[in-house]
Amino acid sequence: MLIDGVVGVGWSLVRADAYGGGGVVGGTRVRRYGSTARTREQVLGALGVVKVATAAQIRLLVCPGTADAATVRGGCKDLEAGGLVLSAGRATRVEPDGRRITEKLWSLTPAGLEAAAVVLDRVPREMGGTAKAAAASGAKHAVKVTDTLAAFLQTPPEPTAPVVRKGTVPAPAMEPVERPPGLGPIAAWSTEVPLPVTGSFAAPGRGSVRADMVFTAPHTALPLLFVEVDNGTESPPILAEKIARYRRFLARSVPQTGRAAVGGDVALWSTVWTTPAPKCRETHPPLAIVFTKQMTPAAMETRMREVERLSVQEWRGHWHTAGTHSDGTRDGYRDYTGVVPVIVTVLDLLEEHGPHGPIWRRYGRRIYETLTDALANPDDHHAYSVREEQRRAADELKRRREEQEHQEERRRRDAAAWRCPECGRKVYPASLPWGTKAAPGGLCDICRHRADRDAEQARVFAGQIWPHLNELFWTHF
Repeated sequence: MLIDGVVGVGWSLVRADAYGGGGVVGGTRVRRYGSTARTREQVLGALGVVKVATAAQIRLLVCPGTADAATVRGGCKDLEAGGLVLSAGRATRVEPDGRRITEKLWSLTPAGLEAAAVVLDRVPREMGGTAKAAAASGAKHAVKVTDTLAAFLQTPPEPTAPVVRKGTVPAPAMEPVERPPGLGPIAAWSTEVPLPVTGSFAAPGRGSVRADMVFTAPHTALPLLFVEVDNGTESPPILAEKIARYRRFLARSVPQTGRAAVGGDVALWSTVWTTPAPKCRETHPPLAIVFTKQMTPAAMETRMREVERLSVQEWRGHWHTAGTHSDGTRDGYRDYTGVVPVIVTVLDLLEEHGPHGPIWRRYGRRIYETLTDALANPDDHHAYSVREEQRRAADELKRRREEQEHQEERRRRDAAAWRCPECGRKVYPASLPWGTKAAPGGLCDICRHRADRDAEQARVFAGQIWPHLNELFWTHF
């Protein structure tokens, strides 16, 4: 739905023309600054999520394919004339070449907040405030939050036709720039979301925390993600305590209500955000921390590890040893029930590689992984069960292989066997005494032993009788 006009202090929705060629959208009437209905809708949607941003940031969020920020700036000015947005402050940024740029910060009016709710298809009461006070003070933290959201979104640039403005030469059409996959759309994101440790969402109590950003996408691989943006203004102990407050909020439960209630309590957060039930039982939703302050790699690593050390009880879980297995190895699993998976990165890596790149370090690990791998638990009970099943399968395969080898050996022995010529029993080559070179067809063990015994007895008898016979012979002769 496109926002096109304002009546009095409120706003109204007026029919907008269809999309024009080359990605340009036409409105029902020409605006003073030449913005299209599409541009104004994008500005409202972006500010409805981040609350305060510069024209350059809004461009990165929703329309990076435009030649420059002038298109967004025109949309902001036209919306300002309509009473939907206002500029209540300025922000300063440093360009890569060292130049300091000062830009207007744009935010929504109360009427603009309602209009943005329509664009984002949200209930107005879920939109939060207008952040006018933050814009007036320069909104340093809010600006970093917006930069972080742009890095998460990685909005692909759509080619647009050059905008012709009076007295200017139209900029040449830009070739689309390849960007890594992002985590979107922008409507799936919210900023400055209260998470009540006590009190309610509308009136959080003491000790509550406010998430800088929340991504929600039910029925996907990542249904819920909380994001904390660290500007380096808080000490590691304060940031670690904030992780503890996230855990206390996620552990908070309330009585189950509604027609589907079956008794018992449910997690408070699950009454607002929907995730697959198994995940709810196994672990809390993950928390991503994006460090934005420019510092040396060594200093950044020190800060990350200090926060990790101070918050270890919030994310580590409990190790259970399952004993020694048949192959002699010791194994076990880590129980992540009730802890918060924490992943960290820096803004530069997020901007360069996108949220799905190998930029995340899971607290408790020392390697950088993709988002999927960082959030996986290769040492939890499920993974242990998989390993245990693999071990059982390997043991069964070994048993079957040994049984097969035994059967093969038995068939070879049966094929090489013969009947004993004395008793008819089967004689196997392996049953012959060590070193025996008798050809097949010989006696069996029993008959051979009997024959050997008879021969020995005959030899002994002969040894005993012959001396007497000789004596008798010589006596008579």
